[in-house]
Amino acid sequence: MKVFFAPAAKLDLLSIGEHIAEENPTRAASFVDEIIDHCYTLADLPRRYPLVPRYEHWGIRRCVHGNYLIFYRVRENAVDIVHVLHGAMDYESMLFPDE
Repeated sequence: MKVFFAPAAKLDLLSIGEHIAEENPTRAASFVDEIIDHCYTLADLPRRYPLVPRYEHWGIRRCVHGNYLIFYRVRENAVDIVHVLHGAMDYESMLFPDE
C-alpha cells in the first residue's frame, strides 16, 4: 500500500518543523522525519487506528505521534495523509468545515 501526503499535510509538516526550529533546529528535522516515518507505517495496517468519533462518515482516522495527531484516509491501495496537527488545536474546524 502506498502513502500519499496531501498538500495541507505537507504544509503542516513544514510548519511543525519551523515551530520546533525556533527552539531547537537540530531536533526540528529529526522530529519531522519521525512523523513522516510514522505515516509510512500506516501502509502496513491502515485500519489499526479508529475513525474520528462523530465524523465516521468522512472516513478519516487518526493516530498520535507525541503531541501531534496524524489524520488520514484509507483507500483501496493507498493511505492519504490529510493533516498533521498539534493535539491542542481545534482540528474539527480544519478537517470538517461543513459540519
